[in-house]
Amino acid sequence: MTYCVGIKVNEGMVFASDRRTNAGLDNFNSYSKMYVHNSIDRNIIILTSGNLATSQAVFNSIGKDLEDDKNGNNLNNLYSLNEIAKYIGRLNVKHSSPDGINQETIELGSTFIVGGQIKGQDPNLLLVYPEGNFIEASDDQPFFQIGETKYGKPIIVRAYDKGLSFGEAIKLLLVSFDSTIKANVSVGLPIDLCTLKGSSFKISNQVRIDQDNKYFKNISENWGSSLKK
Repeated sequence: MTYCVGIKVNEGMVFASDRRTNAGLDNFNSYSKMYVHNSIDRNIIILTSGNLATSQAVFNSIGKDLEDDKNGNNLNNLYSLNEIAKYIGRLNVKHSSPDGINQETIELGSTFIVGGQIKGQDPNLLLVYPEGNFIEASDDQPFFQIGETKYGKPIIVRAYDKGLSFGEAIKLLLVSFDSTIKANVSVGLPIDLCTLKGSSFKISNQVRIDQDNKYFKNISENWGSSLKK
């Protein structure tokens, strides 16, 4: 299991994902769930949760399609975020259906949060389901969560405001992650985080937050002590 969040504010978008994967209480590994793509006219961020093999296969296919850009679709030649979401949905369905697997008894799908901006278009945030279809963020649904969502969602719902600055939005997501990590062993540090500022068309604050990060420690301790009070 994992925990990923993409959130829209007036300033742009904030993305965060943990790196923990597990196959039992004594088998933990660390893999990035965030894929960041920069090119001349677009910035794309993709987060994933679900079957690790499927997620990695989708990311590998995205990379191969970019290398062989003369054949078929890729992140550079699709003209909108909606088309990119459809493309990722097709790859998701393809890689979650290996030969010889009974899909009625085994779930191999993944879920993806896709966000970014193409020059000349508004920033967009979308959620791609294992079945390949997707929905867009809206004023009523300004953020998406995937993975282990139940512990962190109440915090975002209570404190979210579209006028949040990037600093405030980052703090909100880190509190959400801290509460999830405390409550569920399948989510853990490090956390990959980045922001996309719409006005400057630039990915920034791209950092990895590990167990030695003083800012995250401070947020965790202050949040815990405030709850006790």
